[in-house]
Amino acid sequence: MKAEETIHTLALTRIPGLGLIGARHLLQAAGNATVLFGQTSHLPDLIPEITPRIQEALISHADEAIRLAEAELEFAEKNQITCLTQQDEAYPSRLRECDDAPLALFYRGTADLNRLHVINLVGTRHATDYGKEICRNFMHDLQELLPDVLIVSGLAYGIDIQAHRCALECGFDTVGVLAHGLDRIYPAVHRQTAVQMLQQGGLLTEFPSGTNPDRQNFVRRNRIIAGISDATIVVESAEKGGALITADIAESYHRDCFAFPGRIDAPYSAGCNQLIRNNRAVLLQSAEELIKAMNWDVQPTAPATIQRQLFPELSDEESTICKLLEKHSDGLQINTLVVETNIPINRITSILFELEMKGVIRTLAGGMYRLL
Repeated sequence: MKAEETIHTLALTRIPGLGLIGARHLLQAAGNATVLFGQTSHLPDLIPEITPRIQEALISHADEAIRLAEAELEFAEKNQITCLTQQDEAYPSRLRECDDAPLALFYRGTADLNRLHVINLVGTRHATDYGKEICRNFMHDLQELLPDVLIVSGLAYGIDIQAHRCALECGFDTVGVLAHGLDRIYPAVHRQTAVQMLQQGGLLTEFPSGTNPDRQNFVRRNRIIAGISDATIVVESAEKGGALITADIAESYHRDCFAFPGRIDAPYSAGCNQLIRNNRAVLLQSAEELIKAMNWDVQPTAPATIQRQLFPELSDEESTICKLLEKHSDGLQINTLVVETNIPINRITSILFELEMKGVIRTLAGGMYRLL
């Protein structure tokens, strides 16, 4: 029954001329998509306000729409893609509240889309060193204060990909919302990061396979980025750009919006400064300010009581890291640890997390780690 309803929901999105709002209205009136396609000849009795044009569209295109939906679901099953309809518990609950939420989403990944804390970081595709450093410092500080946050962005050039990569570096799950189907990655140069995200986050889209990354799709996907999140954070933006569109949408959803300020003569901070000046975004300078503004509870870290001679049993890799940190009492940055130990970044982040849970090391600001 669930598979049948999923197929009919997908088919509804394939009816020409119906549109998202119209489809949602029909679904609400009928109760489910299976009823709509099973009683196309009697829809005026079921939904008195339905127009003859819409009824004719459903009757004329039902078979083809169902065929396409079945093919899409088959593609999804072959490629470990989950199709989420609004009736599914795993569908993002925050997004479901939005009037223009997609009827169905395609998701491949491991992260819970209904995590307790979800934020998105967006910005210009022409990220400066200033913007990249903001992402890096923000993620490292956030990891120390609230490591369970899900980080969302759009896998695009600039701030988006920087946000994803810094999130991965700090051990956060991170989800990329795409403007095309899951049969491709755009831009292709971000494929390696996208593959890593499948194991530490995921990829999400409303578009079926075969959909090109057309310009209008990027605007549409921005509403998913805003709708799935508790807060939108604009890192860098010119006076016009997709990040400002995402901020506008977040405001329309009554979600919190923040912006990092920049120099008054910096073109890629003009949009952020404008948001702050017009009281459409809260000025943000640190992860701590975000947590306070969102009223998120941060449990204080219990003081470490483990002494050096009382270390728990460590694996070979954990011992290697500890021996290296013993030589540097002020701590080492994670990138240095990667180089010195020759342990890949995706592996070392999980090892460091385990060591921290064992009370062996402590995370410091700026991605530094120190032996206790």
